[in-house]
Amino acid sequence: MSFRDGLKTIVLATELDGQQEGALEYGRKLARAYEARMVLAYSVDPLDFAAVDAAPGRVLDGLTEKAQAALDKMAGELLREGIHSHSEIRQATVAQMLADVARQYNAGLIVIGTKGREGAGPVVVGAVAEQLVRIAPCPVLAVAADWNSGPHRPEPGGQVLLAMERNEAAGAAAATAYSLAETFKRPLMVLHVRTAAESSAILNPCETRLEEFGVQPSGRVPVQCLVKDGGTVDAIMSAIEVHHPAILVVGVKRTSGTPGPHGTAFALLARSRVPVLCVPPEAKPAAVAHERAVLAKA
Repeated sequence: MSFRDGLKTIVLATELDGQQEGALEYGRKLARAYEARMVLAYSVDPLDFAAVDAAPGRVLDGLTEKAQAALDKMAGELLREGIHSHSEIRQATVAQMLADVARQYNAGLIVIGTKGREGAGPVVVGAVAEQLVRIAPCPVLAVAADWNSGPHRPEPGGQVLLAMERNEAAGAAAATAYSLAETFKRPLMVLHVRTAAESSAILNPCETRLEEFGVQPSGRVPVQCLVKDGGTVDAIMSAIEVHHPAILVVGVKRTSGTPGPHGTAFALLARSRVPVLCVPPEAKPAAVAHERAVLAKA
């Protein structure tokens, strides 16, 4: 299934403090461009009440009413733009709640706002988003609140940057990046980061064609190839700093291949100055059918 065909529903992680403003902006643009509806999802995290002295029921009721009012206002604003939406308020951890909602509504995308670098360490910035990326049934777009405003705001008309890596998600990432470039009429820049071995062998990754990853170019999207040597994350950050793309698209594995609790996806989520769209491997039809059968019995 193509990114366009699958993007009928977008799940937006909402906050009551305006944290999601950048995420909402990107979610709205995508919803209009792909004619998708939005599910406004809010999590009442049970861990937040570990030290609450008041009666939990009263606290939850008050928060739920406040959240519903905020979501109703947001839904009204979206409807005036022609975007239909639905609200979901659930008591669960943020990542699990968003993944569950995405599965229930067969969403093609989850959009989540992060805190950005200012005033927050990298773990705070990327931990929840990385957890979501690993369990979500669909691509996840992370938009840092303070990195996507003011001097860090992506330039209008910026290209789509695809960080090409040969892994199980490469095909889905390439197809998604091409769809975004075609839909928003932006150039597509394909970044290849060479390993030391590839560099010493003078290999040219630009000889790799998008068709090898199942993408059939329409001819309407200018495609540029960029090759960098060095560490993957540093090379991608350097390309962002120089070329100022509107969005970064990366294919992500379900598990980390690097030592420690966090992998490359976490580093990108914690450091990128542009929104990061993390695309998982495309689910196999048999796996999708099995998951739906399990959910139907639950």
